[in-house]
Amino acid sequence: MKPSKQQKRTVLTRFMMKAVLVVVSTALVVYFMPRGDEFGYKYELDRPWNYGLLIANTKFPILKNDSLIHREREATMRSFQPYYNYDKAVRDTMMNRLYNYVVDEWKGENSAMYVHHIAVLLDTIYQRGVLSGEDYARLKDDEHHKNIRIVRNNEAVSVPLNRVFSLRSAYDYIITEDTAKYSSLVLRQFNVNELIQQNLTYDKMKSETELDENLQNISSYNGFVQAGQKIVDRGETVTEEVYDVLRSYEKDYERRNTIDTNIPYRSIGQAIFVLVIFVSLITYLSLFRIDYFENVRNVTLLFALPVFFCVIASLMVSHKILNVFMLPCCLVPIVIRVFMDSRTAFMFHCGMVLIISLMLTSNYEFIVVQLVAGMVAIQTLRELSQRSQIVRTAFIIFLVYVICYTGYSLHHENDIKMDTWMYVCFTVNCVLLLFTYPFLWMLEKMFGFTSDVTLVELSNVHNPLLQRMTEVAPGTFQHSMQVANLSAEVANKIGGKAQLVRTGALYHDIGKMERPVFFTENQNGLSPHKHLTPLKSAEVIIAHVKNGIALADKNHIPDSIKRFITTHHGLGKAKYFYITYKNEHPDEEIDEKLFTYPGPNPSTKEEAILMMCDAVEAASRSLPEYTEDSINQLVDRIIDNQVAEGFFSECSITFKDIAVAKMVLKDKLKTIYHTRISYPEMGEDYENREREEK
Repeated sequence: MKPSKQQKRTVLTRFMMKAVLVVVSTALVVYFMPRGDEFGYKYELDRPWNYGLLIANTKFPILKNDSLIHREREATMRSFQPYYNYDKAVRDTMMNRLYNYVVDEWKGENSAMYVHHIAVLLDTIYQRGVLSGEDYARLKDDEHHKNIRIVRNNEAVSVPLNRVFSLRSAYDYIITEDTAKYSSLVLRQFNVNELIQQNLTYDKMKSETELDENLQNISSYNGFVQAGQKIVDRGETVTEEVYDVLRSYEKDYERRNTIDTNIPYRSIGQAIFVLVIFVSLITYLSLFRIDYFENVRNVTLLFALPVFFCVIASLMVSHKILNVFMLPCCLVPIVIRVFMDSRTAFMFHCGMVLIISLMLTSNYEFIVVQLVAGMVAIQTLRELSQRSQIVRTAFIIFLVYVICYTGYSLHHENDIKMDTWMYVCFTVNCVLLLFTYPFLWMLEKMFGFTSDVTLVELSNVHNPLLQRMTEVAPGTFQHSMQVANLSAEVANKIGGKAQLVRTGALYHDIGKMERPVFFTENQNGLSPHKHLTPLKSAEVIIAHVKNGIALADKNHIPDSIKRFITTHHGLGKAKYFYITYKNEHPDEEIDEKLFTYPGPNPSTKEEAILMMCDAVEAASRSLPEYTEDSINQLVDRIIDNQVAEGFFSECSITFKDIAVAKMVLKDKLKTIYHTRISYPEMGEDYENREREEK
């Protein structure tokens, strides 16, 4: 049969809603994701590398460290030779002064010999060069300058500093040279100090210009790292060489991020990655969890939780607020496991962990630890019925974090030294997990889910509504208790939610409290239906569904429990009164809607279980005798009729589940209605003999 236009429109609407949900979820996560503008690695000299294998993704130069650059500058300055211009005129001037002084002033003995001696020494001094006292002292104090360059006739010649003279050393040289032949007292009479003058002048512009060029020519790089080349691996010590490479990689990373581009490549990549994850999850639901996929409330919760935690993780990473390992990621699979199932919980946990790992530098470590912790969380909290289970689960998850991180660290670092801060993060993480209980309550109110804890609270017989039932309709209460026990047993055998169906069974007949005497289990031999027509009696009986919903609404019973009230009869008929009316009016066309329950038929396995158990338990009370054959026939007849009438065509229960349910109900009813052994009576002869003996 081809689907109608309305059905096609419904399918298209649902598809569009899922598509919009995926797109909105992706947009939210990508919007808050860090853009990676900052270098995410933290490293210290002579400390182990705490991240995974780091490989260069592009070619970049290795920057020299400050100490190496300083040493090279020192070496350049040490080897630099400043320029001094040689002034030839100074020698000639001083020679003329010497001869003029002798002619004008000195008339002593051996004057010619002394003049010649002084002239030779002056020539030597001026040939080698004379510096001012200030220049000579500065050069002597500066350890860098061991040589200077003297510029003569546009030619610079390198000369050791100790080969040139200062004004003082030139004077001393003349006075003390060859004192055995020439008297220093006589030499001083020639006013030698007036014959000495600097002939080397510092060329500041030329010297400083060349020195600046030499310093600027010192390269800031010490080779290159090629794309794809290993930089460092986890556990390796960050030596000075590795430190320089890491620092260079960081500078190159920041440089590339400052390049203005009109195409946001990083955001596009993030969007593609997140979109693939969410599409994979929605595909999983459409293939393996179609009941969740078709329920907007379920799909919304399944995507809202990972998106919320991904946004929180993004803010923590972007603003460097605490450590992302403090985020209680295991809360997501716990919540999904409580409200849905383990497989779905693990799938969405994996998706969330992969998305968060995209924001982190040490993503391998995060993925390993969080996936293992998530698996353990799902296994340890298969059914939440007590608050103490949250504490136990949080403690177990803490142990898993510690064990996994310790093992991972030992494997990569080959050292017993651990990052104690990580253990603090794990502690905070598991303390936050203790808030799972109020978080579940909040989600119940927001999305209309029902947790096992709420079901346990509702199934308490001291609940006001159930307590009232024990007083107003005790027979109905006993019937509900029996159905609850049978339903829970069947659910356990076929993989249903036992606590859910048990609680639903306790409340499925609360509508009978409005008119309890009209129902067989509350009657004491007198039936008010004798005074009513079959049509009116059917109306009263069918009304207990509507009355039950009204009572449930008044007492704030969850929707998941109200579903059991409306579906435990499905679209079946009040058959006793329907058949009675039909027999009384054989020729009349009957409006079957007047004898039909409002429904709908069961849509879940648990609702189907309750329908079977309710009908079987009620019918078993009318058996004339309780034998194995009668019980087997009763169970087979009732359930086979329900299957034949199509009551289970809209739910996920299988024929195998139905067969198991039959077997469980037969065994339980045989136990409930077992035949007691008849004890033999004592014979008359034995009684007479006993009296005689007394």
